[in-house]
Amino acid sequence: MTGHAVVIAGGGPTGLMLAGELALAGVDVAIVERRASQELDGSRAGGLHSRTIEVLDQRGIADRFLAEGQAMQGLGFSGIPLDISDFPTRHNYTLALWQSHFERILAAWVNELGVPFYREREVTGFAEDGTGLDVELSDGQSLRADYLAGCDGGRSVIRKAAGIEFPGWDPSVSSLVAEAEMSQEPQWGIRYDEGGTQALGRGDGKRARVVVSERYAGQTDEPTLGDLSRALVAVWGTDYGVHSPTWISRFTDMTRQAASYRQGRVLLAGDAAHVHYPVGGQGLNVGVQDAVNLGWKLAQVAKGTAPEDLLDTYHAERHPVAARVLQNTMAQTALTRGDARTGALRATMSELLSMGEPRKRFTGMISGLDIHYDLGEGHPLLGRRMPDLDLVTADGPLRVFTLLHGARPVLLNLGEPGRFDITGWADRVQLTDAKYTGPWELPVLGEVSAPAAVLIRPDGHVAWVGEGTDLGLPDALTTWFGPGHQ
Repeated sequence: MTGHAVVIAGGGPTGLMLAGELALAGVDVAIVERRASQELDGSRAGGLHSRTIEVLDQRGIADRFLAEGQAMQGLGFSGIPLDISDFPTRHNYTLALWQSHFERILAAWVNELGVPFYREREVTGFAEDGTGLDVELSDGQSLRADYLAGCDGGRSVIRKAAGIEFPGWDPSVSSLVAEAEMSQEPQWGIRYDEGGTQALGRGDGKRARVVVSERYAGQTDEPTLGDLSRALVAVWGTDYGVHSPTWISRFTDMTRQAASYRQGRVLLAGDAAHVHYPVGGQGLNVGVQDAVNLGWKLAQVAKGTAPEDLLDTYHAERHPVAARVLQNTMAQTALTRGDARTGALRATMSELLSMGEPRKRFTGMISGLDIHYDLGEGHPLLGRRMPDLDLVTADGPLRVFTLLHGARPVLLNLGEPGRFDITGWADRVQLTDAKYTGPWELPVLGEVSAPAAVLIRPDGHVAWVGEGTDLGLPDALTTWFGPGHQ
């Protein structure tokens, strides 16, 4: 039986990112993916938010995506524009890039890292014992794994097989999303009515991109061209001669979240852990960020350098993040309806979000830049993303994110060199002496006091802040990166 330290079910954005994180850490990881290639039957999701671009920048691959996408001020709350241009980040914009291109670029990086794919197969089940799992594949073969990551979407086989509950709210609206040709010139643009959001946009070549609501009646079958035609007629009075669809998909506002992101040796990430209405474009972004939070933790546990309970921090940190996404998407969904009362509420929200502090708060939330993991009391940096500062080192100028390209933790000493002795963790933690003289500004919070040192986790979040001594540093190193060597 072929074995791997980690088997990932699903090679979409979340599975690809997790595989890359594990491979960077030197973990034997493989992806099981039902598609024969990374090709998608449509464009799918269409934007990367600031924090997602930052985590790609942390790995040194952001330029690959920036070269093919278009930077734009495209952030919004149910279509109400949110200006992010004054946020303290190098990536104060949304990157318009279809998921089909995102996956292709990310898969190329994963291939460079040597991750094997088991294509045209799916995980159908698993049996866990005291030392690992036997992972069953749809072709009758099995793989042995120490850990299994379910990145297999909202209908996750892994989640169901693990017996993890998926509580939440049933659908109330249904929409079709499609790419197809039209023999008549459609009425381009976005509109809101009592059924929700309706949109017709120009696609590649002769194709149009369509989002149109339909009456929700518990549909579970695959949508057809006839369904699309009827929905267009109901909204616009014509189907514009729609024909030759590239793909048609149905989505609802079903909103659910896994009760636990971990069950023994099984972990969930992305849509397998949380599903919601796609308003605001947060789904792909949250999944990628799930992977970056989980990857370094799972790598350390798989390699035996950290205890298994480190994996519990994955649920503790990421479950509240997705819970807030579910809450804001439910609120945004309510605002998409076009009746007079909802219109009045939308006008009120537009006025509110034009004000400075509300705009910053909502922009920080949607972009992911305000994420704060609860690591206890202390400096405002603790648990938040580390700013990408321009440092001065003995080897010359350096950006903070450059230090994270290898997905290793960094102790950044901004005081006198030689102040810290981390010999016991030298094989895991990089010690960098540097100087920085500019302001320290965090999204939403604003300017904060300059620390003397920071311990940066591989996901870019600050695990410890030094105020002139090493008080608490050994405990932080042990908590996040395992016991030091004697």
